[in-house]
Amino acid sequence: MSDYEYSDAEEEEVSYDEDEEMDIQDGKWILLISCKEDDNMDDEDGFADDFRIPSPKGKRKVYEVEYESLSVSQMEESIQKEADHVVGIFGVNLNTAMLLLRYMSWNKERLIEKYMDHPVAVNEAAGVPTPTLEIVRSPSHSPPYSPTTPSRRSTRGSTSLAKSIPSLAKTVSQTFECPICCSEPPSTLALECDHVFCSDCWSMYVTSKIREEGECSFSCMATGCSLTVSDSFIRKVTDDATFERFHELVVRHYVAHQAQLKFCPAPSCVYTIKCQSGVSKTSLSKMVPTVRCAAGHAFCFGCSIESDHRPLVCSVAKLWLKKCQDDSETANWIKSNTKECSKCQSTIEKNGGCNHMTCKKCRYEFCWVCMGPWSEHGTAWYSCNRYDDQSGVEARDAQSRSRASLERYLHYYNRWANHEQSAKLSVELYAKTEKKMEEMQITSELTWIEVQFARKAVDEVERCRMTLKWTYAMAYYLDKGNEKELFEDNQRDLEKAVEDLSELLEEPINPDKIAELRQKMTDKTVYVQKRNEIVLEDTAQGFLEGRWRWNVTVEGFDIGEEDGDA
Repeated sequence: MSDYEYSDAEEEEVSYDEDEEMDIQDGKWILLISCKEDDNMDDEDGFADDFRIPSPKGKRKVYEVEYESLSVSQMEESIQKEADHVVGIFGVNLNTAMLLLRYMSWNKERLIEKYMDHPVAVNEAAGVPTPTLEIVRSPSHSPPYSPTTPSRRSTRGSTSLAKSIPSLAKTVSQTFECPICCSEPPSTLALECDHVFCSDCWSMYVTSKIREEGECSFSCMATGCSLTVSDSFIRKVTDDATFERFHELVVRHYVAHQAQLKFCPAPSCVYTIKCQSGVSKTSLSKMVPTVRCAAGHAFCFGCSIESDHRPLVCSVAKLWLKKCQDDSETANWIKSNTKECSKCQSTIEKNGGCNHMTCKKCRYEFCWVCMGPWSEHGTAWYSCNRYDDQSGVEARDAQSRSRASLERYLHYYNRWANHEQSAKLSVELYAKTEKKMEEMQITSELTWIEVQFARKAVDEVERCRMTLKWTYAMAYYLDKGNEKELFEDNQRDLEKAVEDLSELLEEPINPDKIAELRQKMTDKTVYVQKRNEIVLEDTAQGFLEGRWRWNVTVEGFDIGEEDGDA
């Protein structure tokens, strides 16, 4: 996926693999997910240890962050716990607890503080009917926030409230004319506000709010009525598919108002990431919170860039992408290759060798070298006798600076774009490598597991190209000095190692030298992985120590203070 694109998740049915562990707690099914980054396939391969760099057990690398990948059922459980807590403290039913939490944007602490001081005012503001004296079940026995139709589940956690929740709706038996459709329906419904409408109008209204407007909180149909429609009432007037969509909207609303939660941006991915490190702006200036969901999709938790942009911090990465997207470099090209007429300011590009220029718009004649009027040059068109004039020097200096700035930008951009393009072509590289793996299996005694060293090499090449891609963006903004030179030395070593490994992958298969090729490729893969570790660790350590200096103003970095320290 490109860094400029965003794809929202599409709805689909989700089924869990047989190898995923299932457990039962308190009568609920809970999916247990293992979140070991980059180790999804290692346990399947008997030779995984050949590619793994030893590291102290339990010690997290300096460029890694703590996070947790949450499944759909785990998100449901989290919402259930929030509602149970409110039920236990306030003594309300589950419907009321859910309405209060959504009204307060799931800020439980703020809800408790306000509700304890002014319960009636909070109920009115949230559109909750004033509670009457009733016997309320304890939180441990409150109806679970779990599916009523477990055979189908949408992308973002489409489950429904248990049908055992008592409905707040009132069925009105007497005959009357519905104010909406002006008919005498056989059945009518009303909320606690006693605004009666026919069942069909209620169903159409609620379905429209959920399906078309994407809302999970909406009020009664009556004009001026602020009573919010409860979850159990929605369950009563909608079909299973609509209620699943409603529950999906509730989960999205919950995640959107939790700073430590974020959906995986990969299309059709059902996982949510919980990460505390990527919440603070201060921490984002010292680290890149790259996370990976249980399905293996890596992205940055701290910004909108939907890929791993290590080692560059979010604020500088966004500067680089903005520079690549806008027309600022087009302006630099114009400055470098054109000049403006001194009289009418029309932009002129020189298309011949003569320095005697004539503006086609105003017919003004001037010298291309010094930009002065041609009348002062006589007939010596081949030589400018005003070359050393101050005005001419300033014009030439400005053009030289613009040309140098453009060449510097293109140097880093071309290499950045080259690695991005190479990463996009990884699909073709995987296909070629798979054919070679099959060929090696046929022409040698190696098993399919034993030829996986080639796939491991492709994985490492793709991962390192992403690192190299962002090192060029970082080098563009780094200020000159010893730190930048050391950074570029590490960058050079990694790039050379990656190119050497890429050449090995492109070599034709020689049946007599497969064992030698396997050893060389395995050794080179481990070396490339080590060089990548060095770049990431050194860069991350530099951010923690404040070693990096930028040549532009960067959010979260005080250039003046840094320069003073230097």
